[in-house]
Amino acid sequence: MADGVLVKQLNAWFDTLHVLRDINLTIPPRAVTAIIGPSGCGKSTFIRCLNRMHEVVPGARVTGQILLNGEDLYASGVDPVQVRRRIGMVFQKPNPFPTMSVFDNVAAGLRLGGIKKRAALREAVERALRQAALWDEVKDDLGKSGASLSGGQQQRLCIARALAVEPEILLMDEPCSALDPIATAKIEELIHDLKKELTIIIVTHNMQQAARVSEWSGFFLLGQLVEFGRTKELFTTPRDQRTEAYLTGRFG
Repeated sequence: MADGVLVKQLNAWFDTLHVLRDINLTIPPRAVTAIIGPSGCGKSTFIRCLNRMHEVVPGARVTGQILLNGEDLYASGVDPVQVRRRIGMVFQKPNPFPTMSVFDNVAAGLRLGGIKKRAALREAVERALRQAALWDEVKDDLGKSGASLSGGQQQRLCIARALAVEPEILLMDEPCSALDPIATAKIEELIHDLKKELTIIIVTHNMQQAARVSEWSGFFLLGQLVEFGRTKELFTTPRDQRTEAYLTGRFG
């Protein structure tokens, strides 16, 4: 069951560089939340904190709380690997495992989770590829290298790989920035379908994309959350002058 995320007093650093400052935010469940703001404002760092990928960087650290279903994901004893299974991530550049087939790309996380039976893997792989709207295009080529697919197909393969382990939340870090308009439209349509089952958080530089795909938006600037609200309201009647300046192209 998908649920929302409660972020309390989140701070993040790269060594001595303070990149996120006192972020407080409730991300609604089963909806798309867009994270917008200029380059270097902390957007990607924020979503990497949500699934504990930030701490993988040497010298990086986090303070504060991130609660999912009331559970603090940073509490002692919480396994970061399990957090990353519950909160999947799709990156800016499609990154299928180049030496693996389409099937094995999708099955990779399942195998790491201990699923070995071929029938169970086949069922889960087909389900994930259908969820990612890719099954009909690759069902006869499951043995082909994942890297042989087109850019848009590779990104949907990466989405299928993330979906295969049945996460509660899907993070997407500029998932369409390397794609052409047709592939972008397919990913956006997919996001619309997936939000019925998942909480989705997408980082995007594309204001039109944020307006098309999200119900909620948060505007980040210089490591701070300036404003958060329903996308339609934030885009048409922002409460903060800095948000309005960004949305009208005066900076960023």
